[in-house]
Parts: sequence; C-alpha cells; structure tokens
Amino acid sequence: MRTVIQRVGRASVNVGDETVGSIGHGMFILVGIEDTDTDEDILYLCHKIAALRIFDDSDGVMNLNVSQAKGQLLVVSQFTLMASTRKGNRPSYIRASRPETAIPMYEKFIAQLGLITGIKIETGRFGANMQIDLMADGPVTIIIDSKKRDF
Repeated sequence: MRTVIQRVGRASVNVGDETVGSIGHGMFILVGIEDTDTDEDILYLCHKIAALRIFDDSDGVMNLNVSQAKGQLLVVSQFTLMASTRKGNRPSYIRASRPETAIPMYEKFIAQLGLITGIKIETGRFGANMQIDLMADGPVTIIIDSKKRDF
C-alpha cells in the first residue's frame, strides 16, 4: 500500500458538478492498493500518518500531528500510485488491485484512520473521474509505502 500525503490549506474533490469531499487545513491523502496488502499494512500506514509531525507549533517548527493541529483529513483512492514505469513509456497498472479487492481495503483504511485520529474522514468517490482542487501548504509532501518501512 502506498500513500502520498500533502499538507494543505484546503482541498476538495468533485465528481462532475458535485463536491463529494472537502476540508480546510489538514492532510490530503492519496492511497494506492495492491493485492499483497493486508490489514497490517493498513495499521502501519494509519498509525504512521496519524503520528506525522508535519504541522507547525507556536514556534513555527513542524512539531504537531494532524490531531494536535486540529486539522482535517481527505482521503482519495489512486490506483495510478501503483504504476510501474520499468518498461517503455506507458505505465503498467498490473500491481493495482481490482475494485473487488481494493474497495474493502480502502474502506478499512478510512475507518482505521478515523478511529486512530478521532477525525471524521472526508473522501473522494472510488473509481470515479475526480477533479481535485487543493492549496498545498509548504509545500509539504510525504510518500509512505508500507512495503518499504524505515524502522
């Protein structure tokens, strides 16, 4: 499982003319899922994301996690995070899970992140063509891959 986390001043997701998810300051999180992902990957990522100290304290030092900063969370599924570009110029998405596997994992990820942070999670719409509007803050962008754990 792979995530891209961006600290944002605001972010929203539209499907057509409908806003399906929207936050003020907080984290915008893209999640890519592959068939080898397990509940352990979800737990690892959710705990890591919840504890990330990427928000400024009163001294302007990145010392606060999203809960301490009273931030919000917007999570969007993104199968293209699992792209392989090893051969040629057209990415292969063979590693990305099919919806029947990915949707339950995505839903578990959202539930677990909400449980750990105590924050209501805003989301995109799985499988939809989404338009993302965000204002990056910093910018601060972190990539965490549960298969490449740095202990």
